[in-house]
Amino acid sequence: SSTLNLSQHLVQRSLVLFLVGAFMALVLNLLQIQRNVTLFPDEVISTLFSSACGVPSLAAVVGLLYPCIDSHLGEPHKFKREWASVMRCIAVFVGINHASAKLDFANNVQLSLTLAALSLGLWWTFDRSRSGLGLGITIAFVATLITQFLVYNGVYQYTSPDFLYIRSWLPCIFFSGGVTVGNIGRQLAM
Repeated sequence: SSTLNLSQHLVQRSLVLFLVGAFMALVLNLLQIQRNVTLFPDEVISTLFSSACGVPSLAAVVGLLYPCIDSHLGEPHKFKREWASVMRCIAVFVGINHASAKLDFANNVQLSLTLAALSLGLWWTFDRSRSGLGLGITIAFVATLITQFLVYNGVYQYTSPDFLYIRSWLPCIFFSGGVTVGNIGRQLAM
């Protein structure tokens, strides 16, 4: 009975995290497309809504991974564990993503450094765990490599790439997104 309840809870958390990931990916991608930061070929745009399972699936995995890593390391995350804090974290993440598309800086180094500081501020304000920092950095690295691969293969492109094929601030978005989804996953695990 307890195994059945545990598996049902895991499926429910996975579904919620997938839906949150799908919604956030849709909204944030539309913002990037609207500001002409990201360009998709027409055939990709027509299937963007029907086949974009990558980001929501990743959100579900990341959201489930954070509480597992916390329990494996033996340091339960207790810092700011309430839904109001999670909602503020989501708002700050959306603001960081919005800033990446809207703010004009003299050069991309200034924008990247600003977004890096904001991303670390998001982690410090809403997480402060070693596991959160480590997972955020890992997610940023792996997601940046995957994005490099997708852009290299023509799935989409950035209007002004400055870091191989992508924008230099993209790892900051992935880091703050990982911390945000991790906080959602931790809260759902309670």
